[in-house]
Amino acid sequence: MSTPPSPPRFVLPHVPALVAGVRGAVLLDTDGEFHNLSLSEAASAARATPPLLCHGPAVAGRLGIEPFPCLDILELFAFVRPARFCLPTAKGVIEAAGLAPPADPEDEAEGLFRAARRLLEELAGRTAGDTAARAADTRSIAWAMARAGWSWGTAVLAALGVQGDAERNNGLRVWERLPEWSEHAPEPPPGNVPVEPDEARARLTAILGSGAEQRPAQADYASAAAAAFVPRDRMGEPRVVLAEAGTGTGKTLGYIAPASLWAEKNGAPVWISTHTRNLQRQLDSELDRLFPDPLEKARRVVVRKGRENYACLLNYEEQMMRNRPNEAVATGLMARWLLATRDGDMVGGDFPGWLSDLLGRPRTLGLADRRGECIFSGCPHFNKCFIEKAVRRARRADIVIANHALVMIQAALGGLDDANQPTRLVFDEGHHVFEAADSAFSAHLSGFEATEVRRWLLGPEGDGARSRARGLKRRAEELVGLAEDAPAALDAALAAAQALPGPGWQNRVLDNTPGTPTESFLSLVRQQVYARAAGGESSPYSLETDCRPLIDGLAEAALELAEALGRIGAPLTRLARTLEKKLDDEAAELDSNTRARIEGLTRSIERRVLVPVAGWKAMLEELVEGTATSGQYVDWFGVDRIDGRDVDVGMHRHWIDPTVPFAKAVMEPAHGVLVTSATLRDGAGGPDWGGDGNWDAAEKRTGAVHLTAPALRAAVPSPFDYPAQTRVLVVSDVRKDDMDQVAAAYRELFLAAQGGALGLFTAISRLKAVYKRVAGPLDEAGLSLLAQHVDNMDTSTLVDIFRAEHDSCLLGTDAVRDGVDVPGQSLRLIVFDRVPWPRPDILHKARKSTFGGKAYDDMITRLRLKQAFGRLVRRAGDHGVFVLLDPLMPTRLHSAFPAGVAVRKVGLAEAVAVTREFLAERQD
Repeated sequence: MSTPPSPPRFVLPHVPALVAGVRGAVLLDTDGEFHNLSLSEAASAARATPPLLCHGPAVAGRLGIEPFPCLDILELFAFVRPARFCLPTAKGVIEAAGLAPPADPEDEAEGLFRAARRLLEELAGRTAGDTAARAADTRSIAWAMARAGWSWGTAVLAALGVQGDAERNNGLRVWERLPEWSEHAPEPPPGNVPVEPDEARARLTAILGSGAEQRPAQADYASAAAAAFVPRDRMGEPRVVLAEAGTGTGKTLGYIAPASLWAEKNGAPVWISTHTRNLQRQLDSELDRLFPDPLEKARRVVVRKGRENYACLLNYEEQMMRNRPNEAVATGLMARWLLATRDGDMVGGDFPGWLSDLLGRPRTLGLADRRGECIFSGCPHFNKCFIEKAVRRARRADIVIANHALVMIQAALGGLDDANQPTRLVFDEGHHVFEAADSAFSAHLSGFEATEVRRWLLGPEGDGARSRARGLKRRAEELVGLAEDAPAALDAALAAAQALPGPGWQNRVLDNTPGTPTESFLSLVRQQVYARAAGGESSPYSLETDCRPLIDGLAEAALELAEALGRIGAPLTRLARTLEKKLDDEAAELDSNTRARIEGLTRSIERRVLVPVAGWKAMLEELVEGTATSGQYVDWFGVDRIDGRDVDVGMHRHWIDPTVPFAKAVMEPAHGVLVTSATLRDGAGGPDWGGDGNWDAAEKRTGAVHLTAPALRAAVPSPFDYPAQTRVLVVSDVRKDDMDQVAAAYRELFLAAQGGALGLFTAISRLKAVYKRVAGPLDEAGLSLLAQHVDNMDTSTLVDIFRAEHDSCLLGTDAVRDGVDVPGQSLRLIVFDRVPWPRPDILHKARKSTFGGKAYDDMITRLRLKQAFGRLVRRAGDHGVFVLLDPLMPTRLHSAFPAGVAVRKVGLAEAVAVTREFLAERQD
């Protein structure tokens, strides 16, 4: 029994504070003296005495050393304010604590102590006001962390009034505190009441409120989107609307208006699918205007993602029960988050992305079900499972915010977790449908993929045998005995699984000493790739080559592997059918829990093993027979490499046109589909992609061309005055292959803009080369530089920092180009290192041949330029400059930019002058 807490005491650790920059650091010692240090001096000081700092991995990266012991204020923040975000910088934490923003690094160092004290005071006050049970949980978790040596342990226990070893760590058993989800009767089928255009306009007006600015284009867009919410007339002929809405139209609320109205009228959810986590968060935020009451919104709006995005309570329990001191801090902070989270979403939800940087992915994001090992109703935490709760809430919601990958993969497999498919879909960021479908409907017979199947079937082997992961036998052991033929079928499948790559397969494939049929096939694939791919072993990049003609022995190895895969699939199919028959034969006797477990097991067998194995077997047989493509697919062999080291090898198959299966599996079963984006149409293009503003191109990229009934087309222009608000410059005198010249251009342009600059790159190596050359000069000028693939932070965190700090600069690649939404002064300059032509790989070669040759290259490139330029102006008051450092930019690509925007070809000196003058004239 816990003793009553003592009065809180606020005892700050007696340590130095450290703030590191690009070229130097500031240390505030324990005597209150500031020291300006070189990075090497700061590294020595940090290793000598653990300092107070913000984001230890990032600081270690700046100092050029491995992470070291420290007092990271972000750990304290995560304990005091679980499931809440702050910028993971000294300035960000200080401001989040409600203190005045620091003016310089000295202020930041001192501010870290003030922020720490403020957080401890907040913790003491909140805990004092909590219920006795919640307060006990907080003290118990803190005690467990302190006992394991948490650097903040003493200060936190003092603030909580905990003395001695009286607290037990029951607070870590979070599953005992979480509410259970409740089951409901099956939902009735959706109605077929249409949404009329005038109704959509009226709903939009209601959402915006009476005092909102009148935006006729937004109302026109909502009216056009309503056509996707009209009943269909024939099976397989959904009402499809392709709607291009220029930036600033307000398309999000424009389609929410008819979507929410249809859901209310017909008693069924509308699934809104996006491509990026940022837009999922934005959508969730926008829906506050429709549902201002948080409780009502929680009932009517659900964010859905794949199972691998949610925390698994069983994984957490296993980590907690291991009781390892080196995991105690992570376990405690995860316990705090699990008790506070809205829905258990660890990727883009209320889990701070920087927490995995601090604690390590295995102890944070690794708690999600990333290997498909869920045992469904066999789990002791099934009735409290975040994933199962989200699935059930989605059935009764009005709006489900999903993502392209989830919608496509689940629809292709016959339903969203439980065979329920939505009848109304909205695909926002519709320009990504082609790429998302390409990923969802591709197949990869690689060492990594095959190893995952083996692991799912047999469980961990070798060094991994001590993990919690369960093989199929353990997951199914209580069920196979229910059917007479099931045990033999299971044993046969598990024996056949030995043909898949075993532990250590990478070394055996590399040494050409294979031990299984899969490894024999992969060894010969690797031999063919290295024999025929350009560059070979001298290339640091991944390699690929055509499948045919096959080298000696590869056909035989492929047939042997195909037969081995058949020996896996046949008994598993028999097992699944036997169990399904049990459901039918004993429908009256089986309890609900057993029925749910059988359904979950058979569904997992189908999705995790039978579907990929059948695909691999077909690929191998067609490879040998010479019928591998049939005009629909493109196959190739590849070796994935990182820094010149092999990490995977295999055979790959993609649809030449992935919108064919997308249209069949996703669009045709639906009753209405809205595909929308600011960049659906090409804007130009060759004759193969059609005229009329290139709507034909939009229909081909979205799959609408494969449907029987024609799609309705709608285009609403942007309200922005792009000729007045933007400048587009093509620099003609910088050699794009000379990284010194390229880096000098970035440096001078960023300085001319005084920050607020986004640098985009077509290759990671070019990004890193520029970063090395410009980080110091920008730091001297007082401009902070953030860089994807350089800073030890995930991309979303870097974007959050960039958005908040108006004068920072960010370097990034495709993920930044497509995922940034940074309005206002934070983004006023975009610099692209060169024309973003598509990569000339085997897959692109096949598509280029099918879709119109050079016109296809131009279309893809124009769309990429349009998407990048679209980041620049997000609100009416925004303005900015777009610079392309490529003198070979062809004039036929100029139509990627809005009508009326002149593309000027200038020298670097003039580009710098134009940037400086244009932005200076428009400073707030």
